[in-house]
Amino acid sequence: MIYAYKGKGEIYQTQGDYTAAASFFTKAWEMDVEYHGKEVAERYRYEIGAVLFLQGKYDEALPHLKAGTLARKEYEREFAPKYLLRLSECYQRLGRYKEALDYRIQGFELQEKINQDKIANLESEALIKYETGKKDQQLAEQAQLIQQKTKIQWLSIGIAVSLALLLSALFYFFKRNQKTTAALAVKNSENELLLKEIHHRVKNNLEMVSSLLKLQSVKTKDQEAKEVMRASQNRVQSMGILHQKLYQGENLGSIEMLDYFQNLSENIVDAFGANDKVEVQYDMDRVELDVDTAVPIGLIVNELLTNSLKYAFPEDRKGKIELSLKEMDEKQLQLVVADNGVGQTAGASPKGTGFGSQLVQLLTSQLQGSMQADYSRGTRLVFQLEKAHWA
Repeated sequence: MIYAYKGKGEIYQTQGDYTAAASFFTKAWEMDVEYHGKEVAERYRYEIGAVLFLQGKYDEALPHLKAGTLARKEYEREFAPKYLLRLSECYQRLGRYKEALDYRIQGFELQEKINQDKIANLESEALIKYETGKKDQQLAEQAQLIQQKTKIQWLSIGIAVSLALLLSALFYFFKRNQKTTAALAVKNSENELLLKEIHHRVKNNLEMVSSLLKLQSVKTKDQEAKEVMRASQNRVQSMGILHQKLYQGENLGSIEMLDYFQNLSENIVDAFGANDKVEVQYDMDRVELDVDTAVPIGLIVNELLTNSLKYAFPEDRKGKIELSLKEMDEKQLQLVVADNGVGQTAGASPKGTGFGSQLVQLLTSQLQGSMQADYSRGTRLVFQLEKAHWA
């Protein structure tokens, strides 16, 4: 009877009648509590929570989704990531972003573990097949060798045995060397895949943080708080783009800065809706930098682009922003960020909260650098920086 109620609930859910579906799922749960006890029956609560969620009743759905997910997490492991992500979405709809983030991370980590287990099983099966085939081949070779040995005259037995031993030794060392080389190649490939996955997960987590900041800024009425959140969102996105370039590129240890600047500036200009009035120009060749140098430079450029778009072109004034990064020698870099906007008075206090200016100073100091400012024609900032591994 329990399965009958559950089946009816699934039919009504498929038809879009969520009220009837919730009623039958509830009956199945209550009956299972009566026959098997509350702990066993918790598994049916997920369906109740799911249809309540589809009805937009997030407060009512949450306890059912949480209880059902925890009850099913172990014995329905393959579907558990879906349950965790549904639970995370319910927390998000309720504005409980910390819990939403926690369960979303749990879902991604569990899905990753499931995928790794599947890969491990496939590798184990392939290894068994390989070992079986190798043994069959060895048996066939041994049988052929015995048959040949029986036809050899007694006079050549000693020579044949000696040659066989020599060949066996050579074959053994050859195979061992071949296996070692293959194992090293597999290990290097695994390490590269792991490093890419780390950058990928960091990028995904940064995107999640950026999305949460955007969602919070929409709900915030204070204009100053909105600006702070948007600035924080841009900073997070600048680091997210960098990690995306790392796992998509062929060299996991360095970033090609021209392509990175282009992606970064396109995102920031688009965020300010300034595509029609501000043009970003790049006076630079290809420059590849390690992560420790690229991250602070990316944050500096993010802050200065944001300041130019906010203050340099008031009242729909059109203009240009110039970005340049050049290697002066093997350890020195020159970064130029300039615009032809309204400029400012030298020594004037920074606009806004001033945090962005403090961050630029801190990052410049981190790279053992200095900054020169020219406000005669707009704003032109020139930085002399050292690569991180020389610091």
